[in-house]
Amino acid sequence: QVQLVDTGGGLVQAGGSLRLSCTASGLTFGSYAMGWYRQAPGKERELLAACDSGNRTYYKDSVKGRFTISRDNAKNTVYLQMNSLKPDDTAVYYCAAKRQYPFLILGISDYWGQGTQVTVSS
Repeated sequence: QVQLVDTGGGLVQAGGSLRLSCTASGLTFGSYAMGWYRQAPGKERELLAACDSGNRTYYKDSVKGRFTISRDNAKNTVYLQMNSLKPDDTAVYYCAAKRQYPFLILGISDYWGQGTQVTVSS
């Protein structure tokens, strides 16, 4: 049974930082592209960042230079380092896994984490 567990969310002031983690089990982690999405109230889910084991990465324009995705295949974990957080970053953040990197970029995923709430106060 595949499971993705998202952790690391919380309440932070604008300009602060958080690091989200997503630990996977039940799959061959290194064979999957991993991504981070978020969904704010009343808005559609959006892809923020993605990476594969071949060092391909993708970032949404609005988070470039502020967010960094990384992965540790030995720990079956993908991270999202978020710096210079803004109130507009407030959302539930989800990690996702898809074997094929191009499909992940299109928003198609095989597995999802349960989500972790990030709230940025002004």
